[in-house]
Amino acid sequence: MLNLRSWIKLPTPPPGLAPTSDRFKRLPWLFRDEGLYALEVLLDEFIHVPILDFRFGLDGIIGLIPGIGDIITTALTMIIPVAAWVRGARWPLLLRMLTNVAIYLVVGAIPFLGDAFDIYWKPNRRNYELLRRHIYEPHRHHARDWFFLLVLLTVVALLFVVPAVVTVLLFYWFAHSMQWM
Repeated sequence: MLNLRSWIKLPTPPPGLAPTSDRFKRLPWLFRDEGLYALEVLLDEFIHVPILDFRFGLDGIIGLIPGIGDIITTALTMIIPVAAWVRGARWPLLLRMLTNVAIYLVVGAIPFLGDAFDIYWKPNRRNYELLRRHIYEPHRHHARDWFFLLVLLTVVALLFVVPAVVTVLLFYWFAHSMQWM
């Protein structure tokens, strides 16, 4: 008989999960540390390929369903940022988490290449680690979050400013070249 436990191994929990306070005991199970960790493992690290020593989760499998797979996995991926918001995380951290989800969604929408990227990117693990670090060391990672947002804002600004400047320069060059004829 096939033993699925040999193929599906849950990793050991990370050391030092946050102690469950009375405030978080009132939250739904999924928003507590144990639930978020279980969700992260289920979506990103549930299945272990022993030959390659690589883990992937149901996220990579569900994402293969054409059309609706990306919608389902993105909805599931949004649970950790929503839980961070409910738990009172600062908005720079939330924006970092939403950026991870946005990268996952945009690149994941590319057929086949996006599915491979989804398995590699593991946004749930990234977001869970961000939340975990925020809980244990809230001020230490605050500067890193601001730096990330500054870089992100710069990249987005360049994506809009550079094409606009190039368009204006081309229009200016075209207008002046027409006068020389």
